Amino acid sequence: MQTINLNFLGLEDEHRVLDLGCGHGRHTHAAYFHKRCQAVGIDLGFDDILVTRNGFDAHPDLEPQTGRMRSYDLMVGDALHLPFADGHFDRLICSEVLEHIPDYQGALAEIWRVMKPGGRIGISVPHRWPEQICWLFSREYHNTPGGHVRIFKAKDLRADFEALGFTFQRKHLKHGLHSPYWWLRCAIGVNKDRNLFVRAYKKLLEIEILKNPLPLRALSALADPVMGKSVVLYFEKPLDASAKDAA
Repeated sequence: MQTINLNFLGLEDEHRVLDLGCGHGRHTHAAYFHKRCQAVGIDLGFDDILVTRNGFDAHPDLEPQTGRMRSYDLMVGDALHLPFADGHFDRLICSEVLEHIPDYQGALAEIWRVMKPGGRIGISVPHRWPEQICWLFSREYHNTPGGHVRIFKAKDLRADFEALGFTFQRKHLKHGLHSPYWWLRCAIGVNKDRNLFVRAYKKLLEIEILKNPLPLRALSALADPVMGKSVVLYFEKPLDASAKDAA
């Protein structure tokens, strides 16, 4: 399930791209197979990194071709202390991560630090009003170890990135069909994933993700701008950012 649009991000061959908080690697995999780039996935969870690596191992027929840069690196790490030099990355993805981090401003500062001038980032967090409904229906949905610690207003998050010096590019909503699924889960019980209605809806979403037939594409196109589960923001670090950092 891809949330960040890699074309909007402007990912090109030979870019270094960081998937910050990669989870099971959906965007690390997507970047690696989208362009001949160096895809780096980092996450706090070692088990998540293993799942991401297994995703690469499952496709040995898609190995790099001779003469063009394509590689991946996976590591356990903390968004507040990224183990990379200043200005290391051309592109960065941070999808559904910041809502989990108490000191998210520290993570934003690290994102700024590791980005090259002219680099672009794609950020997604839960969309405010669909997320509020989940919180209303279920404390268990967010009040768990490693769960969501805040609900963002998109305009406030944009302002936080702009305050660092990033230039806003565009915004869109994504995964409109997923919001009712999570409302259903929260209303019935987050852990009751064997419920008949939950299983039926999950199957529908799996068909959307894996096959994306025309009827579901049409429904998504209608649902995304109205009740998208994720809000996605794209920014660029200005070319003159090096001078600002030095000052």
